[in-house]
Amino acid sequence: MSENTGTTPPNSFFRSLRYIGPGLILTAGIVGTGELIVTPHLAAEHGFTLLWLIIVGCIVKVFVQVELGRYAVATGTPTLQMMDLVPGPRFKVGWMVWFFIPVYVAMISVLGGMLGGMAQIFTMAGIPLSPQVTAIITGLTLAVLLGVGRYTMVERVCIGLVILFTLSTIFALVALQFTDFEVSSAQVIEGLQFKLPDNFAVAFAALGLIGLGAGELIYYPYWCLEKGYAKRVGPRDAGWLERVNGWMRVMRIDAFASLIVYTSATVVFYLLGAAVLHAQNLKVANSDMVPTLGNMYLESFGPAGFWIFLIGAFATLYSTAFAASAANGRLLANLLPMFGVCDATTDEETKAKRIKISCIAVTAYGIIVYLIWPKPLTLILINGVGQSLLLPFLGICALYLRYRKLPAELRPGKLWTIFLWLSALALTSAGIYQLIDRF
Repeated sequence: MSENTGTTPPNSFFRSLRYIGPGLILTAGIVGTGELIVTPHLAAEHGFTLLWLIIVGCIVKVFVQVELGRYAVATGTPTLQMMDLVPGPRFKVGWMVWFFIPVYVAMISVLGGMLGGMAQIFTMAGIPLSPQVTAIITGLTLAVLLGVGRYTMVERVCIGLVILFTLSTIFALVALQFTDFEVSSAQVIEGLQFKLPDNFAVAFAALGLIGLGAGELIYYPYWCLEKGYAKRVGPRDAGWLERVNGWMRVMRIDAFASLIVYTSATVVFYLLGAAVLHAQNLKVANSDMVPTLGNMYLESFGPAGFWIFLIGAFATLYSTAFAASAANGRLLANLLPMFGVCDATTDEETKAKRIKISCIAVTAYGIIVYLIWPKPLTLILINGVGQSLLLPFLGICALYLRYRKLPAELRPGKLWTIFLWLSALALTSAGIYQLIDRF
């Protein structure tokens, strides 16, 4: 069929796999600052105790993710416009979009933390340049790639880098079993018991920081749209319902495939951190964030682990920075017309040019943030807290779309709706606790 009348969706699971991609781009962001830095940071502090919560934190958010993706596929609406649909006070845009603005500032500021982490990697590798210079050079390469690339390049780069570091981390855990820091079945069983630490704030912070953050939930519909799911649905003609359900099925396969990848990677990172960092009472801090994390690989591979870690850590942080800059550039390009800074356009060439300029601007901002405030771990944790506070609103948005905006014939069944409510309540609990604890 032509694009104007929609495209018939694949009719089998295996044929659907060729159309997955948006969720794996998210995985590049998740298997990065979250898994490489935040997860071992929690493991170093609390040992195996929070393993069960780490797994729950990954799984619980996928239902909100799919619900936002469902509305995007059915209507072609990006996330910020979805948030703008929620009723309530508005000035130019709705209250939920206004609440998003400070979180967005934190989301683009975290790029400075990623550049700082990569600067530490160059220093560890013996490159005779200051961290500021290496951060600028790395940031400029990101800007160049984002300035010339489109969706396909973003997808391929992110997936390749994620595979590289995830495999190296799995090998590290296997190798660790032949050292004094081997992970025993008793330790894993301990971690799977539903026990909370003495400080409940840690548990709720973990729930907000691990797996899909608010940023990834917001990004996902944009990547679904760029992958072309909504365009393939086509107009509301006689075959529309069959097509939209078919492409939603592909979207769900994409979301759950990425869930398996990033949950597995998160668990591996957590076990490494608990077995090595917690056992040696090593703390992840701003000044030696990357060298401390490198101990997980030194204990697994010996001297060779040093270079395995550096290469893998750079690949992960670079893919995260790349995916985040690409997504945040798209958010900026979407925000500007909403506030009347520029005209909304449906011209694909104009939109592509605006996205490229926005991606470059976001990257430049991240470089400036690091030069002014070179505290990578603090920037990453501030971003995590900000995103945690936004999670309840995304849960509310997903429920509102489910009951008030989604066509009745596309609404999910009772069991899925129950899980959606549980997901939204978990996100709300994490956000409210963060609000009380912080303020």
